[in-house]
Amino acid sequence: MEEYLIIVVRTLFLYAVILLIFRLMGKREIGELSILDLVVYIMIAELAVVAIETPDSNILKNVLPMLLLMVVQIVLALFSLKSKTFRDVVDGQPTIIINKGKIDENAMRKQRYNFDDLLLQLREKDIAKISEVEFAILESSGTLSVFERKDSKEGGITIPLIIDGTIQKTNLETINKSDFWLRQELRKEGYKEISNISFCSYENGQFYVDLLDERK
Repeated sequence: MEEYLIIVVRTLFLYAVILLIFRLMGKREIGELSILDLVVYIMIAELAVVAIETPDSNILKNVLPMLLLMVVQIVLALFSLKSKTFRDVVDGQPTIIINKGKIDENAMRKQRYNFDDLLLQLREKDIAKISEVEFAILESSGTLSVFERKDSKEGGITIPLIIDGTIQKTNLETINKSDFWLRQELRKEGYKEISNISFCSYENGQFYVDLLDERK
């Protein structure tokens, strides 16, 4: 019974300590956490778990590493405020994914960001089609900032027919079209090599085609 009581007391104490630590480190939304913030939060959480699971250990020895991490994080955060170079190294820089309506595949590859990620985040922004986007910027926090074209309010939704030079046959079946139809229509538009196409969709009777950057 005494052991359980110790665990309860330690848990409540560590809960209060962690709340205080996070409060002192400043208010940040989950989506705005930097890599530094995330690493510190994970380490503090792991230390708290160890402290709770080992009720015989000295509680002060468990709390000391947490406080040290808090100090380190605050110092680095202050240093980050004064040095843009340090911020760029630690947090990274925003990356332009769509520039003037054209997709930058090289930027996507560098960020290990794929078309499924792009379409998902566009849908979360209530953007139905890539052709509606003038600029899309992948922020260092991982969120996507989207700037729509002025004439973007059209019906329909983006259904990928080609991704990275590969025909998406399931999506073709969804719109009741064939592989032959797609190749034939693209030839009429001047696109003879499917492997040269990074992304293609068929929206409101029109093709949206983006070529691989290195082959433009």
